[in-house]
Amino acid sequence: MICLDEVRKRYYDELVNDVLPFWLKYGMDPVNGGIYTGLDRDGSLIESDKSVWFQGRALWTFCTAYEQIGKRQEYLDAATSLVHFLEDYCFDNDGRMFFRVTADGRPVIKRLRYFFSETFAIIGFASYARITGNEEYKKKALDLFDFVEKLRASKGILIPKFNPEVEPSISFGGPMILLNVLSELRAACPEDSGKINKSMAGLLEEVEKYFVRDDLKVVLEQCAPDGRFMKEHYEGRLLNPGHAIEGAWFIMNEGLAASNQHLIDLGLKMLEWMWTVGWDEECGGGIIQYRDAIGLPVSEYHQDMKFWWPQCEAAIATLMAYSITKENKWLHRFEMVDKYIESRFPDREYGEWFGYFHRDGSLATRIKGNLYKGPFHVPRMYMKCIEILDSME
Repeated sequence: MICLDEVRKRYYDELVNDVLPFWLKYGMDPVNGGIYTGLDRDGSLIESDKSVWFQGRALWTFCTAYEQIGKRQEYLDAATSLVHFLEDYCFDNDGRMFFRVTADGRPVIKRLRYFFSETFAIIGFASYARITGNEEYKKKALDLFDFVEKLRASKGILIPKFNPEVEPSISFGGPMILLNVLSELRAACPEDSGKINKSMAGLLEEVEKYFVRDDLKVVLEQCAPDGRFMKEHYEGRLLNPGHAIEGAWFIMNEGLAASNQHLIDLGLKMLEWMWTVGWDEECGGGIIQYRDAIGLPVSEYHQDMKFWWPQCEAAIATLMAYSITKENKWLHRFEMVDKYIESRFPDREYGEWFGYFHRDGSLATRIKGNLYKGPFHVPRMYMKCIEILDSME
């Protein structure tokens, strides 16, 4: 059986001496501020545009490392650079945010369908408020959350992916990510916990009512606005095990915070279903990218790949489940995903993690970062697992 004391030591070492230093050395932009994420295996820059998602995500990462791992000046300096780049260059005049900007902050892409740049800025501002005590960033985080809620509630602002007159649908991603946003907001703004908890309750109800499907024993990524299973469409049947497992630990985490056994049980149920669906017994383990809810073929070309982030979410979720239940099946599953990660993802020569493997375990690309991969899922896994392990002592 896995030794959890050794796991904690390994996770701390890899976080503090490998992953965070890689991004501090190669990602941070000393000229314009902010962070680059388009990096080759050795850290060399291969894309000079900047991901707006990662200005907020990396801000959260370095703030949380400063708060939880140690008050190191390099973490605070990185966070300060990131928060200023976010404020100065990542918002458009209408209050919405860009998705991609140039190295010096000129807009390249603005995605009118989504609000994820905003959600990651919220957790960044909230975490910066926590470590600095600066009330201005509490207000920025709260105001931006209110803005996102208005975007969600207003018809015609967020451009739907599918024609709402012909094939209306709702997605799991929005309410799921906002659960995490509200958790971070509450930690920064405890005086507003009443309002935050009310919003949290609404999102939890939305997730459980529409996407957690006892009839199918899966967590759907998309359904009709009335909850109907859209089995006639690829998208309606699509399962994203890593995404659902991430949502499962968000819900367990909220259950623990609120001493709510129903939420804990809900998260455990989601995890059980989506581990069963997502763990690839046929080809060496790992959480696979996509599945179909009723076993039909999946249309996406990368449906059978093993990305870095679902493994991170599975590690957090299974360890959290073990800490709650003390059931050995969860410890065993944590050990399975930990071994799978260690066998492939960390780059022992140049540092950090590879991100993309084929189903057979062969490396798909040596890239270390892009618009979607940067200092977030990996350091969050290490920090959250360390937090869980410390809570078990």
